[in-house]
Amino acid sequence: MHNYQIKIIEKNCIHSIIPLLRFINNKTPDALLKQRLADMCNQNYECAGIFDQQKLIGICGIWYSTRHYIGKSAEVDHVVIAENYRNKGVGKIFFNWIYNYLVDKGCEATELNTYVNNTKSHKFYYNEGYNIYGFHMLKVLRKDKAFY
Repeated sequence: MHNYQIKIIEKNCIHSIIPLLRFINNKTPDALLKQRLADMCNQNYECAGIFDQQKLIGICGIWYSTRHYIGKSAEVDHVVIAENYRNKGVGKIFFNWIYNYLVDKGCEATELNTYVNNTKSHKFYYNEGYNIYGFHMLKVLRKDKAFY
């Protein structure tokens, strides 16, 4: 059994997540992605990382808010496990840590969005006890109307 380390990634190291983030976001130009990550770190955002030795093998962004329908909650975002660590229980270990961390921070629930075509993630999240309550919808307000 591996002895994975899980911790919140320091804000000054946030760019270390970019190689894993590129598995799900290959459209955003590097400079813009770095700026967005910097901006996120100044909002209600943290990023957890799971490490094998010193190697970052998984990431999970966490957004905090209080919602009228559930109370203090966290939205897990851009969850990525490195390909050669998938289907080995790493995601389960990671999410158990995340749940405990969120409860310690006073969260009453966790929410997430997942891309419609990412069916492997759907199975994982169903097995984690997530339920579908609605649709995530997006309207781009920029003049170019592009999603990046």
